[in-house]
Amino acid sequence: MSAVSELKTRTPAETQLLQLAEARGENENARRPAIEALRRDGLPTRKVEAWHYTDLRALMGRRIKDDAAVASLKAGDDAILEPLLANSAVIRLDDPVSAHLPDGVIATSSSSAADWQASPNHLDRSIDTIRALSAAFGASSAKIAVSSKTSVETPIELRPAAGSDSHFYAQVSVGEGASATFVERLEGEGSPAPSTGISSLTIADRANVLWIVDQEKGAEASHLGQLNVTIGADAVFRLFVLNAGGALVRYEVHAETVGEGADVQIRGANLLKDGQHVDVTTTLNHRVAHTTATETFRNVVTGGHGVFQGMIKVAKGAQKTDAKMACNSLLLSDEGDFSAKPELEIFADDVQCGHGATAGEIDADHLFYLMSRGIPEATARALLVKAFLGEVVEELEDEAIVGALEARIDAWLDTHA
Repeated sequence: MSAVSELKTRTPAETQLLQLAEARGENENARRPAIEALRRDGLPTRKVEAWHYTDLRALMGRRIKDDAAVASLKAGDDAILEPLLANSAVIRLDDPVSAHLPDGVIATSSSSAADWQASPNHLDRSIDTIRALSAAFGASSAKIAVSSKTSVETPIELRPAAGSDSHFYAQVSVGEGASATFVERLEGEGSPAPSTGISSLTIADRANVLWIVDQEKGAEASHLGQLNVTIGADAVFRLFVLNAGGALVRYEVHAETVGEGADVQIRGANLLKDGQHVDVTTTLNHRVAHTTATETFRNVVTGGHGVFQGMIKVAKGAQKTDAKMACNSLLLSDEGDFSAKPELEIFADDVQCGHGATAGEIDADHLFYLMSRGIPEATARALLVKAFLGEVVEELEDEAIVGALEARIDAWLDTHA
């Protein structure tokens, strides 16, 4: 008799997601293996270490309860957005060839999907859930290439397809000695069923890339995102992640240094209010010697639940690695909480690595000092919160970029803090 693998019983939410994937209709043969893998393995629970603080099966169960809950997937397009940075070249990832791009930049459509069968990270599952969902829903795929030795002065803004049912896979390569700025724009009303977005970025030797993630999904939206980066010799990768919306959001960053002299600088701000669950999970894999990395996240919590999981991994031959990680949370309400889990996994013996996490309220002495100078308490609190976040934003140095991000943060604080 041939062996038959038994499928686990799926929850109503998992069944609903599978039905939505089945209903996509197009490219069924290509999507079928991912659908069957999800049917077999289901969504991760807190028993999976990397998803311990984001029990996706339970969280989806609370959000997808019946057909009406996902009816908004059929909703109309989201409003047309102005670029985050003025004069940006905007690429619609479902129609990349229509974009008007600067010299040295090429965008094309692609039929490939993210490889969901082999995870490049530490997610402890036989499949990569975000990649599998993206493949199961037939993510639109685009390739963007920056030619070697090209300095792209115009920011490039990457946008998913309009509407709440959005799934994309962006493959971006930046050639040797080139430089460019990318903005991954994640906005729109969304729905309880998750949208997905996967970006794969390859940075060649001596290239310089700034990547900004601007996530401000609607109050009912769920989004699962992933950025995978390979950094070559003497290349610089700078990343800023802003999470200021969405009901259920997980954004993963997985970076690998594959050339000596590579430098990684990751900064981020998570702004949480009631009803939100926002998870940022990162891995920094140092594969070769003489590489550096710094990672700092600042979190302002007025409600909801936030998660930061950060892993620094140093391979046996990656001597002289210098890597630091910090997660600092400002708790403005008893109604919110934040879970931080920084980790080190080091197999080399000549490194400088460290990590830390803090959480607390506004410093009473700082508040008293400002109020003693005649500043009203509400204004003094706002100034301290903005200063707390401003430290990571200002490290970007570019005046236009800093101004755009500070405007986004100020708008959120004026409404929620």
